[in-house]
Amino acid sequence: MATVNELRTLDDDHLRAQIKGNYEELFNLRFQKVTGRLTNTARPRQVKREIARIKTILRERELEQE
Repeated sequence: MATVNELRTLDDDHLRAQIKGNYEELFNLRFQKVTGRLTNTARPRQVKREIARIKTILRERELEQE
């Protein structure tokens, strides 16, 4: 899990790639939960929060350009 300052140093393409990877991880975690194989029950919440952080940074950059 990256900190906000680390995320801010990345360019938009890397952030979008990270979002895509996080969504894939979230999908797999949901699948693990359904099958009863999820060991770290806090991980889905962590992934959702990281997605939100990245989206916030992208939105801030979008507003700065206007």
